[in-house]
Amino acid sequence: MVQKFSCEWGGKTLTVEVGKFTNQTNGSCTVQYGDTVILASTVMSKKPREGVDFFPLMVEFEEKLYAAGLIKGSRFIKREGRPSDESVLSGRMIDRAIRPLFDDTVRNEVQAVVAVLSFDGENDPDVLGLVAASCALAISDIPWKGPIGGIRIGQINNEWVINPSYEARLKSAMDLVVAGTPEKVIMLEAGANEVPEETVLEGIIFGQKHLKEVIDLINKVQNAVGKEKIVLKQDLDADEDTSAASENELLDIAREFIKTNVAKHFFDKNLTIKAERFGAFDSLSKKLEEHLQEKNIGKDRRKLIFSRYKLIVEEFITEKIIKEKKRVDGRSLKDIRQLMAEAAVLPRTHGSALFSRGETQVLSTITLGSPAAVQTLEGIEGASKKRYMHHYNFPPYSVGEVGPMRGPGRRDIGHGALAEKALVPVLPSKENFPYTIRVVSEVLGSNGSSSMASTCGSSLALMDAGVPIKSPVAGVAIGLASNFNQGGDDYQILTDLQDLEDGKGGMDFKVAGTVNGITAIQMDTKTEGLVEKIVKETLSRAREARLQVLEAMNKAIPAPRTELSQYAPRIVAFKIDVDKIREVIGPGGKIINKIIEDTGVEIDIEQDGTVSITAVNKEALEKAEKIVRDIVKEVEPGEIYDGTVTRLMDFGAFVEVLPGKEGLVHISEMAWGRTNSVEDVVQVGDKVKVKVKEIDDMGRTNLTMKELLPKPEGYVDRPPMERRPRPSGNNDRRGGGRRRF
Repeated sequence: MVQKFSCEWGGKTLTVEVGKFTNQTNGSCTVQYGDTVILASTVMSKKPREGVDFFPLMVEFEEKLYAAGLIKGSRFIKREGRPSDESVLSGRMIDRAIRPLFDDTVRNEVQAVVAVLSFDGENDPDVLGLVAASCALAISDIPWKGPIGGIRIGQINNEWVINPSYEARLKSAMDLVVAGTPEKVIMLEAGANEVPEETVLEGIIFGQKHLKEVIDLINKVQNAVGKEKIVLKQDLDADEDTSAASENELLDIAREFIKTNVAKHFFDKNLTIKAERFGAFDSLSKKLEEHLQEKNIGKDRRKLIFSRYKLIVEEFITEKIIKEKKRVDGRSLKDIRQLMAEAAVLPRTHGSALFSRGETQVLSTITLGSPAAVQTLEGIEGASKKRYMHHYNFPPYSVGEVGPMRGPGRRDIGHGALAEKALVPVLPSKENFPYTIRVVSEVLGSNGSSSMASTCGSSLALMDAGVPIKSPVAGVAIGLASNFNQGGDDYQILTDLQDLEDGKGGMDFKVAGTVNGITAIQMDTKTEGLVEKIVKETLSRAREARLQVLEAMNKAIPAPRTELSQYAPRIVAFKIDVDKIREVIGPGGKIINKIIEDTGVEIDIEQDGTVSITAVNKEALEKAEKIVRDIVKEVEPGEIYDGTVTRLMDFGAFVEVLPGKEGLVHISEMAWGRTNSVEDVVQVGDKVKVKVKEIDDMGRTNLTMKELLPKPEGYVDRPPMERRPRPSGNNDRRGGGRRRF
């Protein structure tokens, strides 16, 4: 049975439909807003996945090109291929919003597939996908503590806008996505133009307020068609007691032992490096194994305990932080680990920098290219171009592990996009800096927020490359220690989050920005949401930390270099009349290709008349620029040129004064004395200095040579002679030889 439910939201109708599609799933629905339609389907495996110590959730966001009436541009492949970066980022955003509301001890696989079925070019499918996933999970029998809502907020002319269109977002000071409830925030994603913390907080609160309509609608759907939730439990051997009471008894034994011994292993001395902390995990684990064996607890029951071992240890570490404000590495709650920043670390890159914060170490490099090196994007939003790219690489050795290296994964794409988003607001405009910019961040060591280290390293590298950014950008991750998941209300906020501090009841709240304000936010949590007070404190703490990081970066390089690297290409950009573009290109590209061949430069011409010339050296750049400017230049009376004789006539010589532009030197204008024959003065190919005498009524250019020569002593001007008419056929290129198409 098909059922529809609707509400008004942000001035438009939001519609949920159930019972029409994918009825073999645990739960599914479509969500429509405008003409954008999203299908969300959720499925849970019947049995737990073996050999994993994490909750196996998979979220896939699928962009179907047919949704926007598009066919893939490739001549050979018309089927959708691997997900675009935008699809990956949308899937990660939904994952981060719904994951905290699952029981993380569950080992049954859960998959949420969110597919765009129709796209109107106005309403972004990512937030609607989040709403659809929330609704599908809420009405399913999959154990989940939702529903939640998601909303996009913009700020245009100091006014808050709900779910702004793509066009409106171009005018917005902030692009903010909020997921959660009116009372608690579960996930944040934001890009901003150096927006103050107070304004960002105001936007978050405004967004939360308007989540109520969405959640009320999902509750209405759930009440009408929702299934009863399945009760899951850990499987043990048939001869073992599988009751919930038995499991709790086992875990209580482990908790009591860990509680007694956790301080000895983790807090007797400062564990400043990750290897020491992991060593403490291993040593406590061995002691726990011995303790359980002494109590004659069987292998499979011990296996259940050790599947929760890490969570239990983190629980007691969190308790220490809350009650004693004591961190495993000895820092105070506001301390940042040791910072190191260095610019110009590589000799032949266009710009480079090394940034370290504790054991997290990132090498960022800059490559500058011509405007033609932009990346062309193809997706349901149509084709577009990208001139600034940030690529993030996370090799297994960065965490001391062995693993396959098969290119960037979803995490790499997400972290690179976050660092990219943080730096976009401070980049120079294309008009002021026409280069294509590629940043690559190589994570050499990771222990807490390598994405924010990438932001810092990339900011330094951009300045080292001489990219005139408006202000350096730094980022830091803020954590949380809380007992919210145990029903308490105690918490402590932690500056500069690292490994053991990102446990249950925590958060990873990344904030990047300049001294003036925030440029990017990404927040996810391992709680059921954060109240306004915590968000406010976090934004304030993040600003304090960011200013400290910026101070350390400033010591490495205080401002962008005034000169580009000697190995970077040189670019000049200028505008010409759009009517002159074809003159520069020439028939079949003849003229522009000859310029490129003669000078070795790259030339890009845009439809608005912007000409960009890229060269490896200054001389080639200047030569090519002069040629192009000469082609589009209009000849003016009184100007003097070094021209080339192209044709000889009985009555004079044609001289090319600019590329493709000729004028006539009449035989009477070649010398002050009588000239009997044109050949007596010039030959084809001769270089001569000429002056523009006039542009006649027919647009023809008349030149003189004699006016640039000294007048003979005693010379008397003769009366002007009647000239024979100049031919008007192909031999006379009127108007300077402009070709007609």
